[in-house]
Amino acid sequence: MTLSSIRERRRGCVTALLFLLAACTPHPSAKLTIAAAADLNFALADLAAHYPAPLQISYGSSGNFYTQIRNGAPFDLFLSADVDYARKLAPTPDALFTYAIGRLAVWVPASSPLDPATALRSDAVKHLAIANPQHAPYGRAAEAALHHMGLYDGVKPKLVLGENIVQTLQFVESGAAEAGIVALSLALAPAARSRGRYWEIPLDSYPRMDQGGVILKDSAAARAFRDFLLSADGRSILKRYGFFLPGK
Repeated sequence: MTLSSIRERRRGCVTALLFLLAACTPHPSAKLTIAAAADLNFALADLAAHYPAPLQISYGSSGNFYTQIRNGAPFDLFLSADVDYARKLAPTPDALFTYAIGRLAVWVPASSPLDPATALRSDAVKHLAIANPQHAPYGRAAEAALHHMGLYDGVKPKLVLGENIVQTLQFVESGAAEAGIVALSLALAPAARSRGRYWEIPLDSYPRMDQGGVILKDSAAARAFRDFLLSADGRSILKRYGFFLPGK
């Protein structure tokens, strides 16, 4: 082997090593991709505004995200409204965490003569919006609450199913339904509070809604966001939107 060929080979090795190091070094401007349950729409936006790194957040129903992730959707984290979905996707036990406990509310527009506390029993409600129980945890909880209150059979013909809990609220806002059973976190958001009124459904009316997250692709950035979400600052923001906190 000649001296020139040895030098050329060394240059190639150094170039390959530099490329490898660059690929392994976290890029400070790279966005963390998060699949989030729709009930987090306002709370997570508030959290993101206080977070020092960029976040790319997609909102939707937890069941649909679960299916997409199982089929290879490239998210870094998944924040589910049902911890069971997150548990089934956890690559390791340490990747799973519980971040909040969800709550239900009946919501009516500000212009409606309905009292949200009695709307579920009112004949004036011809359409009642809930999230689709097939893939939305809040829809399943709404069904359970209606059964508990002895109202399900009476309102079943009136049900209008939203693809997720945000669309459920939009159905009521648009007039497609006179009332809706939504996430308390949405009812407490400033935009919804200025446009409507709510009544919180008693917690003993439906199963406890443990909301869980999972780190799908382990990285320092993903762990940092999880830690922020579970920190005192993160929990304070979640509490502001009506979430119970784990252990409380």
